[in-house]
Amino acid sequence: MNAPMSGPTSGPISGSMSGAMSGEMTAAAIGQFGPPSVLRLQRLPCPAPKAGEILVRVQAAAVHPIDARRRGGYARRLFALMGAARMPLVLGNGFAGTVVAVGRGVTSLRVGDAVFGAKPPSSSGTHASHVVVRAEHALRQPAGMDAMALAALPYNFLTAARAITDAGITAQSLQGRAVLVYGASGGLGLLAIWLLHSMGAQVTAVAGGAGLDDCRAAGATTVVDRHRQPLHALPRHFAATLNFANWDDEAALLHLLAPDALGHATTVHPMLGNIDRHGLLGGALATLRQRRRMRAQVPKGARYAWTVFRPEPALFALLAQCAHRLPAPACTGYPLSAAAQAHRHVEQRLPGRAVLLPA
Repeated sequence: MNAPMSGPTSGPISGSMSGAMSGEMTAAAIGQFGPPSVLRLQRLPCPAPKAGEILVRVQAAAVHPIDARRRGGYARRLFALMGAARMPLVLGNGFAGTVVAVGRGVTSLRVGDAVFGAKPPSSSGTHASHVVVRAEHALRQPAGMDAMALAALPYNFLTAARAITDAGITAQSLQGRAVLVYGASGGLGLLAIWLLHSMGAQVTAVAGGAGLDDCRAAGATTVVDRHRQPLHALPRHFAATLNFANWDDEAALLHLLAPDALGHATTVHPMLGNIDRHGLLGGALATLRQRRRMRAQVPKGARYAWTVFRPEPALFALLAQCAHRLPAPACTGYPLSAAAQAHRHVEQRLPGRAVLLPA
């Protein structure tokens, strides 16, 4: 197995396009759900962009925890209904690369543009030498930014921004009030801190001790080591709480909301797991019961939301505005042939973001 390649790579990709021109691409794909060893480097047909789509030659593609979980079979029932679990399955959402073809009606991007973005869950993800995406799911790369960092950014940014919106948080509604971010040192948490700080919030970041300095650098006003201070010891004065860490702590976080709170959002809800365990109907009923139980604990008038990744135009527009100002995540690059190693990096929670480098 090839060793991981670390260090920055930046700028537009170069090299032969013979793979795409011959109708084939290389991908890290699975033929069955299982451990990282099920990942195989495969030659697959290279799709042509349809109306509204672009074909991107991938320079860097992020490996997120959801990719490792999907590889193991998580949420396969629901993704199968969405057509996003067909084998061979190519995982991946975030990417950076160069446009090599455009579909009918695309005017915002041209062949040769260096882009980055995020693709919704599918069977043909970004862990490949080429990927087809909707043109509105790609942005031009900001000048001077590292391609690995750009690939790791969109999925987390769009999800964190969505959670903030779901919790009812706006710059106008905050007015300098306190917001708690749980799981603050991860990819979602650090971006949420940055966004909230830029909106004028007083951010309390709860994380493991090793990540507290990162939380301060992102803009947290107060940092709390979750190993030393339990949630129930914190004041119950927060305008909003965000849970990026643990569903088991959901109720404890809701109890920290002020009586006039804006709301709460969580990305670690059990909906997909319920469907895996109980089927579509049984899982939906179990989910409804759990959601109602938690919703009853939220102060009157406050929002309660379960956030899922969804690439929305307004959030892409926000990303385009501030991408060059966001703190760049530390990344470790792996060749596409070492995709299994990149998945182990994610599962073992090693430092930095794991990124595949197909080029």
